[in-house]
Amino acid sequence: MAKSESPDVLLFTDGACSGNPGPGGWAAILKHPRSDTVKRISGGERSTTNNRMELTAVIEGLRTINKPGCSVRLVSDSEYVILGLTQWIEKWIAAGWTRGKGSKAEPVKNADLWRALYDLAGRFEMSYEHVRGHTGHPENEECDRMAVAEIKALRE
Repeated sequence: MAKSESPDVLLFTDGACSGNPGPGGWAAILKHPRSDTVKRISGGERSTTNNRMELTAVIEGLRTINKPGCSVRLVSDSEYVILGLTQWIEKWIAAGWTRGKGSKAEPVKNADLWRALYDLAGRFEMSYEHVRGHTGHPENEECDRMAVAEIKALRE
């Protein structure tokens, strides 16, 4: 997708955790620029980590898109997610889902979610944008509020 082209779907995501591990929430906002439609989804888990929630937000967002092959621009404040998808994942796969070398090689953390994400992302023409969290980006802030609300709901 050329930079000037608008993606079919803009996917904004965020994850949150109270304690690490602890109760966590995830959220995604999907925007379809051509039709101006918006979908919001969120969920949570009682005992999880922030990184797992960041990954889950992207996975669940991609699962809601039922047009394989469309272009998706993922916008996330998670360097873990963005770097994982753009720089690390191919190396992990080549190394049998391990990281490090020789006797220091360790299993990739959250490999179950990374595998699911890799399979889902492969169905679309993906592009990525990292945004700084808590700096006023409207959709990122909204995703954060939604994810935190999921944590609050788990505690009630």
